[in-house]
Amino acid sequence: MSTDRTERQISDPTNIPESADERTQMSHTFTFLGTGAGCGVPAFFCDCPACEEARRDPRARRGDCGIMIEGEKRLVIDTPPDIRHQLIRENVRSFDQLLYTHAHFDHIGGLGELEYMVQLVTKQALPTFASADALEGIGREFGYMMYCLEARELKPFDSIEFDGATYTALPATHAPGTYGYLIETPLTKLFYASDSGRLPSETAERVKGVDVLILDATFWKRNWSPDAHHSVQETIEEGLELEAGTIYLTHLAMHYDEPVTLAELEAYLDQYDGRVRSALDGLKLPI
Repeated sequence: MSTDRTERQISDPTNIPESADERTQMSHTFTFLGTGAGCGVPAFFCDCPACEEARRDPRARRGDCGIMIEGEKRLVIDTPPDIRHQLIRENVRSFDQLLYTHAHFDHIGGLGELEYMVQLVTKQALPTFASADALEGIGREFGYMMYCLEARELKPFDSIEFDGATYTALPATHAPGTYGYLIETPLTKLFYASDSGRLPSETAERVKGVDVLILDATFWKRNWSPDAHHSVQETIEEGLELEAGTIYLTHLAMHYDEPVTLAELEAYLDQYDGRVRSALDGLKLPI
């Protein structure tokens, strides 16, 4: 698959497949539900230039990280605290399967929003996959919600097939039991790791040469937490080493260590001629 077509935003009406065959092949849509680190952008308590930019410009706003893949069915990865607003924005009434990267609050805090979807719409427990550590953490924080979930453990390097795509759980450098997911469709090989320091060697080997790499880029310049996160610069360096076709920066704080506005970040990324991009809330990719 060509990188150019991977990078198209299908919400742009000018990005129309060129042939009937191409229309048939474009069977999955990847949506960034949220692309921010835990406190979001703008953070309610912050008046840095990045947060002030986001108050003025909706494009610069970031909710906590989550994604959705749509084909004939829908799969969601993580339930951030903002998920109700994110799903309303995307005009989503329900989805069919749930994966978790890990059990930190900014990735599980919206789980309670799904209770009435299960009770009133789907009327059956939601198939939910995560590591043993993540499932234990979710159960500890949301015990009252477990009747809504058909919880299934994923061990490192396990794969599941769903709606014409394969999802493989690959260890990430973060909290115990954290996964990134290698997502493979007939057209695209994509790796998503919203929270991770430098990838473990076995994971890096599996994702080398992916069409699309979507990777934690929490910090701008100085990295406070190198064992659990990347800086923007470190993400770009690792993505280029991995020979990824297109690199998307996600889990962006925009105000650690020094603030960087979206305008400044995109100007900085210009040097990579489109190969490195900032993820944005609501951005859609055909995969």
